[in-house]
Amino acid sequence: MPAPAKSTLRTEKIIEASAKLFARQGYHATSTRQIAQLAGVGENTLFRHFDHKEEIFWSTLRHYSSGLKLRRDLEEGLAQCRPPEIVLPKIIEQLNDTASFKPELLRMIAVAFLELHWNVATYHSEYLAPVIEQIRKYLEMNISNGKLRGLDPTILATALIMATLMYPGIPGLVNPHIPLSRSNPDAARKHTEFWMDLLA
Repeated sequence: MPAPAKSTLRTEKIIEASAKLFARQGYHATSTRQIAQLAGVGENTLFRHFDHKEEIFWSTLRHYSSGLKLRRDLEEGLAQCRPPEIVLPKIIEQLNDTASFKPELLRMIAVAFLELHWNVATYHSEYLAPVIEQIRKYLEMNISNGKLRGLDPTILATALIMATLMYPGIPGLVNPHIPLSRSNPDAARKHTEFWMDLLA
């Protein structure tokens, strides 16, 4: 019984270390030696848990991607086509929380698309496409029943998701003197109001 627990703890340390390194340095610039050192294990131990570096990357990305699963109340709101003034703030809140509390996830997704693009289709279909499709269908229903402006629901869903995930860092791009604040409720409220004004 103790051995599996130890193994799980080591696996978690490896995943945590690889997330930090892959998010900061990218895939190609991160070595298995660096991951092992940061995890506090030997490189041989690393390869007892994972066959190769790419498996470490995808396992780490999948582990962190649990944060992409929509909350139950949001899923119900989308499926039951509840009013946009109730559902849109919840979409933005969840995406904002993901950007705020799992910044490694966003960076690793970018790394996957830029550095491991030959293998990204499976990940996309498992984790990203279902979320985008749920939001797209919801927007399409609300556009067709006249509750939202008549825009392309696919482009709209993509723009909403990407803009919300990137929003905490955008003010700093415009003005480098603005401190990066990922948990600013006032900024999140203004962002929600912007989308409501744009779409309603």
